[in-house]
Parts: sequence; C-alpha cells; structure tokens
Amino acid sequence: MQEPSTLLSSIFGFSGFRPGQAEIVDAILAGKNTLAIMPTGGGKSLCFQLPALCRNGVTVVISPLIALMRDQVQSLREAGVNAGALTSGNTDEETKKVFADLDEGRLKLLYMAPERLASMNTLALLRSINTTLIAVDEAHCISQWGHDFRPDYLRIGELRRLLSVPLAAFTATADEETRAEIITHLFDGTQPETFLRGFDRPNIHLAFAVKDRPRTQILQFAAARKGQSGIVYCATRAKTESLATALREAGHSACHYHGGMEAEDRRNVEIRFQREDGLIVVATIAFGMGIDKPDIRWVAHADLPKSIEGYYQEIGRAGRDGAPAETLTLYGQDDIRLRRSQIDESLTPTDRKASDHARLNAFLGLAEATACRRQVLLGYFGETSKPCGNCDLCNHPADLFDATDAVRKALSAILRTEEWFGASHLIDILTGTPTEKVKKHGHNLLSTYAVGRDLTKPAWGAVFRQMMGRDLVRPDPDRHGALRITKTARPILRGDENITLRRDTIASAQPRMTIKTFVSDENAPLMSALKAKRRALAEQANVPAYVIFPDRTLAEMAEKRPANLDQFAQISGVGAKKLESYGTAFLTIINGTIEELHPQRIRLAGRDTGQVYDRLADEQLRLSRGEDGSGKYLSVNHSTLRQIAELRPSTISELDRIQGMSAQKTERFSKAFFKVLRES
Repeated sequence: MQEPSTLLSSIFGFSGFRPGQAEIVDAILAGKNTLAIMPTGGGKSLCFQLPALCRNGVTVVISPLIALMRDQVQSLREAGVNAGALTSGNTDEETKKVFADLDEGRLKLLYMAPERLASMNTLALLRSINTTLIAVDEAHCISQWGHDFRPDYLRIGELRRLLSVPLAAFTATADEETRAEIITHLFDGTQPETFLRGFDRPNIHLAFAVKDRPRTQILQFAAARKGQSGIVYCATRAKTESLATALREAGHSACHYHGGMEAEDRRNVEIRFQREDGLIVVATIAFGMGIDKPDIRWVAHADLPKSIEGYYQEIGRAGRDGAPAETLTLYGQDDIRLRRSQIDESLTPTDRKASDHARLNAFLGLAEATACRRQVLLGYFGETSKPCGNCDLCNHPADLFDATDAVRKALSAILRTEEWFGASHLIDILTGTPTEKVKKHGHNLLSTYAVGRDLTKPAWGAVFRQMMGRDLVRPDPDRHGALRITKTARPILRGDENITLRRDTIASAQPRMTIKTFVSDENAPLMSALKAKRRALAEQANVPAYVIFPDRTLAEMAEKRPANLDQFAQISGVGAKKLESYGTAFLTIINGTIEELHPQRIRLAGRDTGQVYDRLADEQLRLSRGEDGSGKYLSVNHSTLRQIAELRPSTISELDRIQGMSAQKTERFSKAFFKVLRES
C-alpha cells in the first residue's frame, strides 16, 4: 500500500496535509467508521479520496448534487485518477464508460446520488464491484429538520450494514443535534471515530449592515469588487431576478438562479459560474451546494438567513482556496418579523418551533453583536477564540450606549397599548407624533406619549430592531404582527437588569473594508496572462477553469515565477499529471521560452531524483563511445535512466536486473553511475 503522504504530493501536488487531515485519513485506512466535521475549504474530499487510492476495491461516494459530483470527477481525472459518476445527468456514452471501467477494475472512486440507492439493482452492483468503503459527502443532509434534507440519505445506514464495509461521513455544517441524527441514522447509534476539526474560516471577512436602501448597498459592495466571482443570496425568487438585472445594468456580468427555473436553465447558470471569471450569481439558498468552485471571492446576503448553520454554509462557499474572501449580510426589522412569522405559522410541532426560534435568536445575536463576530460565530459551535481582527467590528468597534431607559420606555409603550401594535405605531407614540391612528386610539393621552423625544425615529427603529434581535419582543401572528413582550424582557422591565445596545447600526449601514487582492500590482499583468491561458486550456478540455488550476496556484506562479519544470513542480497544487499536461504551457507564459524535457525526465520533476537523472544522463552521453571516445556507440535509454535514478542500485547484479541494461552497458557505465549514486 502506498503512503498517503506520497500520493498527496505526487497526484495532488501538495507538500503536506492541512490540519486534521492526516488523522482522519489514518482512521479510514484502519477500517474505522468515521465522522468528520471540517470547515468548508478544509480539504474534506482528500480525506476520502486518498484512502480510496490506497485501498483495494472501489470507494463509493454518496453525494447530493450532480454538479458537485461532476466537479470532483473532472478534478480527479485531471490529476490522473480514474473516477466516475452514475447520475441522471450522464450521457449514454458516459454511463457506458463508467460500467466498462468498473467491469475491468480500473475505477477507484464511484460517485452516485442518494436517490440511486432506492434501486434494487444498486446493491447488486456495489457487491459485484468489490466495494470496500462508503464515503458520504454533505452528511448533514440526513437531518430531517434541515433545509438540505434528502430522504434517500436515510437508506445509507442500511447499505453500510448490507455491504459490511466501513463508512466515512463528512460535513462542514453540523451542530450537536444534527451530529446526533447522523450517528443514529448512518451508524445505528454506535459512536464512530469522530473528528471535530473546527469551524473557523480565518480567511473570510465577516460583516453585517442594517438595511438602508439595500439594493444600493449590494450594488456598492459589488462595484468595489468588480471582476471577482461572487454570490448574492436573496429570500425570494422575484428578488433574485430584479437584483441580477440591476447588477447587469451597473456593468457587471450577472445572472439569477432559483428553484422556479427550468432544470436546463439552472444547469446553464451553474456551468457559466464554473467557467466564467468574475460572474455574479444572484440566487436563493438552493444555489452553491453543488458548486465546488474554489475562487469565489465574496458572498452577500440581501436578506437575513434563517440560522447560523445556513449562514455558515452559504458564506463557506467563498474562499475555499484559503485566499482572502469577504462577506456582507444585510438585515432589518422586516426580515426579523418575516422569520418569526414563518416559524410561528409553520405546521411543525411546538418543540420544533421553540428550537427554530432559538436558532434564529442565535443568528440575531450574531447580527447584533457588540464585539468580534467570529467569537460569537465560533461560540455557537462550541469553540472559543481571541478577537479575530478580520470582521467589521474588529476593524471598526461598535458605538455602544446604555439603552436600559430607552428599552423600558419601549416595553412600557407595548404594555400600555395591550400588545396590539407594531413598531411603527409605537415609535409614533414614543416620539409624540400625533398621527390619525395615534389620536383614534387615544394613545396621545398615554403616559408614554412623547417620552422618547430624546431619540430620532431612525434611532428608535434601531432600538426596536435590536429588541427583536435580543428576543425581548416578538411579532404575534395572531395579532397581525403586533409586538408582544417575552419572558426575556421581564427583568429589564422590573429594573433588575440593564442592557447595552449599538448606536451605530443606522449611521454606518455600509461597512468599511479594505479590498484584498491575490497578487501585488507588479505581478497583476502576469496573473491576467496566466488566467487567459487557463481559460483557453479549460475551454479546450471542456472543464471549469479551476479544474486546470485554482486562482491560488496561479497566484503562486505569478509571485514565484518558476524558471523550469523542477521549480514549477514545487508550486502548491501541481501534481505529476498536471505537471506533464500543463507545465510547459504555463512556463512559456511566465518565461517566454522553456527547455524541452523528455517525458521520463518530466516524471521526476521537482524531486531530488530528477537531479540524479540529469547527472546519469550526462555520464551516459560522455561515455557513449567509451573513455577515449573510440569505442562502439552505446546508450542507455531514458526509461532505464529513470529506473536507475529511482531504484539506486548499489551492486553490479542489482544494476544488471534493471530493464534496458546489458552486460556491455553495465561494463561501460557502472563505475560512473555508481559514483553519481554515491554522491547523491
């Protein structure tokens, strides 16, 4: 069995494991049932792909979306790994090729959607191809309460039992409740080897802003990042279409995506997003789960997400390559009111509604945070951290004030109007605005009338929004959204507790950020040229551009400017197959010209063995007609030289056994070859 670290370098072009990967790979290779919760971009796929290459038999990968499977299969094939997928999106020719590879024992990884498990033929197929491992990607889809729930994921546990093989489950999004569901359904309640590898994505800048002309806010955010790939998430289908139109009118390349579109139209958007640099997709939350695009530079939410889990998963689609990425989430009173009413009006059991309100409360706590957002985000997942320095509140600390008096006035106004009115009317009462509605109900005669004139209406709006965010008040669906006081507010109303709120969330609705770039200004022209070559090669191969090389690899090329294939092989993300396929093309862009190497030498590029090969080749050429230059011409072919460099024979008999050597060649070259090998 080959060492995983060797394959990591030779096939995938990485010099070492990312934190946590090696332990997971070792557990899977040891045949243990495994559950790994890793942050998006943490290298989950490698954790099951490497064991698949080390093990005998076929690893079956259950994955939720066709686009995700296609991406991974294409990337593996570009790296020289024989992988295939059986999906409804296959052409007849693609399906025939997969079955032929399976019949001939060539396939190491077989991807399939969970829906295929419903077929009786699938079990027979998986038994016949010597399935030795099941890997489950996006394992949180087994949660019946999640918005990504896939019913057929519930069949995977039975499949594991019937095949009697180990199972490795992976996800980036699983709180304690979801982890319990995964263990129950996939592992029959038996505790697997569990790896909780942290949720932090330190390369992603976190920012929130209160809605204040939200369309303008999104357009300004996109304008500052023009030419970068991004996603804008919206709550409604109609909004995705109108906002995409606005972005196009502002000069961006943009399109929309939602579940109401025809399947072919959605597929076309996915293909465009994979292959076009700088495309913006405005979408509902359905978009992105199946897109393995590593160089999405920003994600914006035009509306409030439902939970921290959903938010974390959606922003996690940015910066998968580990390079700087940015986010912006807009929210307002209407968002909070909508999310509360959606929960209250749903048909779910009462305990589930309480759980959903708690999840929303947690997210609103993140939105209304008064200090480092990453500390709040990671705290939700049970982790602690120091202030991150990479969020809006670390960059520009919040302007806080003691809001105890203001909140008590607001709560008093709610009580004196018997919890029958919304924030707008209550603000009119507090600011002493004599509207017809105020006078009609006699609210201008209340003791709370005009007691809040020290604050402006926008400031009172911020107070009420933060009260809703802290779950001090909730809209009552039975009273047309009127605010009612929760138990959480009682201690403040009684004077037992104080409360601090933010004053700055209206005045600075658009967060200030430093736009981060991949490469220095000096290397930007070369980066553009490398992208153009990548795009041409991707179009020729009919694959997404990042399957050739991700932006981060191109950036390293532009910064380090390798001069030859040995140096090029040291670039992160350049494996043996990609070195052979693309090394010369990219080196020509970097250097103008490049010395052509024999394919056998290319296979040794970036390794010490390559230098040994070069010296052996020099000695072979020097001695081709003997020491005095008058002997019979003899040569050692490139394949034999490569084997000598790799096997390092130390005796005449070992050298004789290498294919391509003969007694005459051994007699002429052995002394010089052994000298090279000893010195190396």
